[in-house]
Amino acid sequence: MKVTIVGSGYVGLVTGACLADVGNHVVCLDVDARKIEILNEGGLPIHEPGLLESVTRNRAAGRLEFTTDVAYAVAHGELQFIAVGTPPDEDGSADLRYVIAAARSIGRHMDGFKVVVDKSTVPVGTADKVRAAIAEELAARGKAPEFTVVSNPEFLKEGAAVEDFMRPDRIVVGCADDEYGQRARVAVRQLYGPFQRNHDRMIFMDVRSAELTKYAANAMLATRISFMNELANLAEVLGADIELVRQGIGSDPRIGYDFLYAGCGYGGSCFPKDVQALIRSSEEAGRPSRILQAVEDANEAQKHVLVAKVTRQFGADLKGRHFAVWGLAFKPNTDDMREASSRVLVSELLARGASLCAHDPVAMDEARRVFALDFAGQPEALARITYADNPHDALHGADALIILTEWKAFRSPDFDILRARLRTPIIFDGRNLYDPAQMAEHGLRYLAIGRPVLS
Repeated sequence: MKVTIVGSGYVGLVTGACLADVGNHVVCLDVDARKIEILNEGGLPIHEPGLLESVTRNRAAGRLEFTTDVAYAVAHGELQFIAVGTPPDEDGSADLRYVIAAARSIGRHMDGFKVVVDKSTVPVGTADKVRAAIAEELAARGKAPEFTVVSNPEFLKEGAAVEDFMRPDRIVVGCADDEYGQRARVAVRQLYGPFQRNHDRMIFMDVRSAELTKYAANAMLATRISFMNELANLAEVLGADIELVRQGIGSDPRIGYDFLYAGCGYGGSCFPKDVQALIRSSEEAGRPSRILQAVEDANEAQKHVLVAKVTRQFGADLKGRHFAVWGLAFKPNTDDMREASSRVLVSELLARGASLCAHDPVAMDEARRVFALDFAGQPEALARITYADNPHDALHGADALIILTEWKAFRSPDFDILRARLRTPIIFDGRNLYDPAQMAEHGLRYLAIGRPVLS
C-alpha cells in the first residue's frame, strides 16, 4: 500500500519504518528541512533501539522516502497519517496548531479519496477539527469532500517502540459509521494485516472513544506510578520496604506487576503531557478529575524527593559539594529528556551551589543541549556540570552517587571500586536498583525510595 506520514518525529519515524518493513511504500513528510536532510544522509534525529537499522534497510530498498515536498507527499498515499507533535500549551491543554496545519496541507493538495489517520495523541473532538480544516481547504478549491478521518492512537513505549509496533497487543481504530468510514475500515485492516497474523488485535470503535482511549491508557499507567510513589514515601515513615509491598500486591492478578515500581517521578513526552491534557479536557467538560490532579501533584512532588534526601545528609547549603549522577534520560534506551527527573534534580543542586559529573549511555549530547537551554543566562551554573564517558569515571571526587535512570549498565557495578572512588560511601538511588542488605555489606549507605536504610 502507499502511505504518507506527515511528521518525521518519534511516532512518525517508527510508524513509517515499520510499515515499510512489511512491504508498504511510505513517504515521510516534514517541514523541518534539517531533519529531512539528516534522514536522507542516513542519520536519525532521535535514539530508538532498532530504528536506524529499519530506516536504513527500507531506504535502501526504496520503500521509505523522506521529503519536504507537501504536494508530492499528499499525492502519494491513499492513507495520510498525521503524526506531528502536540506539545502542552501554557494551560496544560494539547496544542493542536501542528495537527490543524497538517490537515490544511492535506486539504490544499489532495485529489481523490483519502483516509486521514490521526496518529498524534490528541484530545477528544480533534478529528472533528481536522475534518473541518480539510473540508474548508477543499471548498476553497471547489473540490468535493472525498475523505474520512480515522483515529488510530499509538501505544509505543520509548526504548521499545519498534518491537511494540511490530508486535502490538492491540490496534485501536476509531472510524465513522458511513460509506467512507467503511472504506477506511477495509484499508486500515489491510494495512495492519501483517502485524496480526496469528490473531485479530484490531479493536474498532467510534472516533471519540478511540481518542479518549489513548489518554485513558496513559493516565491509568501514570496513576499506578504516582500511587506507588505515595506508598513508598509512606513506607519510609512506617519502616516498611516498598519492594516487598510491590511483590505482595503485584502477585494479585487483578493488579499485576507492571508500572508498580517506586522511583523519582515519571517523565518523557507522553505521561506528563497526556495527564495534563486530560485534566484540562475534564475541566472544560465540567467534570474536573480530582484523581488525575492528585496524580500530577504527586509526580511533581516526587521529583524533589531525592534532593530532600541529599540536603538531609549534607545540609541545605551544598557549596563545595560534588556529586556523581548516573542517568539523565527520563527512562532507559532513549535520549529523551523531556520532563526528566534529572532536570529537576540538577537545577536544584546547582541552585544550592553543588557541582555535578554526569554519565548517561546515550543522552549526554541531548543533555548538553537541554541544560544549555535550562541555564541560559547562567554560565557559572552551567559550568558546574561536567560529563564522564563511563560510570566509574563520574565517581572521582564525588561526595555521593545519585542514580536517576535504570540503565542496565548500572545494575551490577563494581561496588568496591564505587566505594573507593567516592569521598563518602553514599548512594542516593531514585530507581531502587540494588538490595539494601548487599549495599550494607559493601559498606555503602544506601538511600533509596521507600526502602530501609541498613548502613
